[in-house]
Amino acid sequence: MGLLRFLRPGIGQLATHAPRPPALPGGGGGLPAGAAPIPLISVVIPSFNQGAFIEATLRSLIEQRYPRLELIVVDGGSTDGTLAVIRRYEHQLAWWVSEPDGGQTAALNKGFARATGDIMAWLNSDDLAAPGALHRVACHFLEHPSCQVVYGNRILIDDTGMEVGRWTIPYHSPRVLRWADYVPQETLYWRRAAWERVGARLDERFRFAMDWDLVLRFSAAGLEVRHIPAFLGLFRVHREQKTSSQLAGVGFEEMHVLRERCLGHRPSRAAVRWHTAPYLVLARARELVDRIGRRGGT
Repeated sequence: MGLLRFLRPGIGQLATHAPRPPALPGGGGGLPAGAAPIPLISVVIPSFNQGAFIEATLRSLIEQRYPRLELIVVDGGSTDGTLAVIRRYEHQLAWWVSEPDGGQTAALNKGFARATGDIMAWLNSDDLAAPGALHRVACHFLEHPSCQVVYGNRILIDDTGMEVGRWTIPYHSPRVLRWADYVPQETLYWRRAAWERVGARLDERFRFAMDWDLVLRFSAAGLEVRHIPAFLGLFRVHREQKTSSQLAGVGFEEMHVLRERCLGHRPSRAAVRWHTAPYLVLARARELVDRIGRRGGT
C-alpha cells in the first residue's frame, strides 16, 4: 500500500501530503523588450459568500502589478462579508455587481459579456493566481502567435493557505483530454479570438464541468492549446467548496455527459483508468523531478 501511494500521481487528487507552507514559484519577470502592444488581460471573479477568501484572491492578481489588467467581480448577492471586501478594492475593479443570478456559470457569462481583454480567464473567489502568472501568460502569447489557449500546473492549498498537494502536468494531450479533465481551471487563459470561435459563452447547462466543456470545445475547433510547465495557480480545498461538495453527484453526471459526447459512449471507470494510465505515470515522474529540484534549491 505504501508503494502504491508513492506511485500515485497528484493529478486528480485534492490532497497528497500533510499541510505545509507553500513553496511558491518566483515571479514571471517582465514582458519581452519592445513588446507592443501589451495585451489586456481580463479576469472574471465569480463570487458567492466567500468573504473569508476573496480578498486573498483579489490581492493575488493586483499585487502582480501587471500593467494592463481588467478585473471584473460578479457576486451572486452574498450575505457575509464579501461586499465589504469588494468595496475596499472597487477602485481597482473595471466593473462589479452583486445580485442574485443563475449560478456560477451564468455569473461568468455575465462577467465575460463585460470583458474587453485580448486575453481572458476566470479565477474563483477562493483560489489564487500564482506570483508572476499574468506576465508568464502574456509573454507566452506574445512569443507564440499561433497559440490560442494556455494552462499550467497547480498547487493545492487548504483553507488556511497551507500547501496540501500539487498537480504537475506532463504535457498537453488532446487524446487524454477526451477521457479525463486534467486542466487546472485557475491556470487556464485564452485569446479573445478563441472565445469568439467557440460561441463566446460558457454552456449554462453545466454547473460543475463548464471548464472541461470549454477546453473540449477549444480542442474540437482545432485551436492550438499549450501547457506551460510552470505553477500558474493555487486551488483551495475546503469544506464549502463546490468541487468537494458536488463531485459525487452533479459533477460525475456532467463528466459522463462530456465523455459520451466525445467518445460516443459512457466508459466504465476501469476504461478511463486504462486510457489515462500512461499519462499519469509520466505525471508522477514529473512530480518526483519537481520535488528533487525543490529540495536541491533549498
